[in-house]
Amino acid sequence: MSDYTVVNLKEVDDSAGENAGKAEAHFGRKHLESQHLGVSHFRYGPGFRPEIGHSHREQEEVYIVVAGSGRIKLNEEIVELRQWDAVRVAPATVRALEGGPDGLEFIAVGTDRPEGGDGIRTENFWTD
Repeated sequence: MSDYTVVNLKEVDDSAGENAGKAEAHFGRKHLESQHLGVSHFRYGPGFRPEIGHSHREQEEVYIVVAGSGRIKLNEEIVELRQWDAVRVAPATVRALEGGPDGLEFIAVGTDRPEGGDGIRTENFWTD
C-alpha cells in the first residue's frame, strides 16, 4: 500500500440503491485503501428522510454538513443542522438525517471498530 491515496468521493460509485434519485451515497473506505478510517459522502434531496436509523456497538462517528441544511434525529432529540456543523455521535445513539428545503450534503467519518462493522439498524425510527 502506498503512503497516501487521493480519491474524489463524488466519483466513487453511488450506493443509494432504492433511494436513487432522492439520495446519493458514496462510500470511500475501500477506494482510499484505508486501514482504519471510513469516509463517505452523502447527498439527500429536499425533505428526504430515511425511516431507518442506525447505531453501533463500538464505532463513534462524525457527520460534517458541507452544503445545504437539514436535521438529525439522535435517539428522541431532533437537532437542526446548517453548513459546516459537525456532529459527533456516540456508538449507542440511534441516528438518522433529513434533508432541508435545499437538500443536505454531508461527510460521514468513522473507524473500522470492530473489524467487519457493527452497525445496528432501527426500523421505523423516524416516521411522521
